Amino acid sequence: MPVELGPRGGRRLAAPFAEWMMGLPPQWITGVPGLTRAHQLKAAGNGAMTQQALTAYLHLLNYQTKG
Repeated sequence: MPVELGPRGGRRLAAPFAEWMMGLPPQWITGVPGLTRAHQLKAAGNGAMTQQALTAYLHLLNYQTKG
């Protein structure tokens, strides 16, 4: 689910959804003991998407081998 119920009953972004959107395996961030929801969202939001990083890296390797 992309949202969860907050402490006052309103909807808020679910940390596991942000983790999934970044392309990370389940529990990569949300499974770390001691992290609050706010810290989990910050960690997910400040990271590089693994798919983008891999694509860029492979592109650079391919460019250098052909150049």
